[in-house]
Amino acid sequence: METEEVDTRPLDDLLDDLYRGQERISQVDIYRRAVAAELPAQLLSRLNALPQGEYAVDEVTDLLGGSVG
Repeated sequence: METEEVDTRPLDDLLDDLYRGQERISQVDIYRRAVAAELPAQLLSRLNALPQGEYAVDEVTDLLGGSVG
């Protein structure tokens, strides 16, 4: 079964905006903003799968396999 590559740029852009001036953000807040930004379902499910808690941007990108740095 083939897996489609998901464009993570919308997620990268969202995280850039979210973390501007913030050190840690909760999983709930990240997910809410992603829904409001209408990110693709595959990205939303990745965010929803994160354990609840607060994350620094590098922790989120490591867990999601993103590229924001």
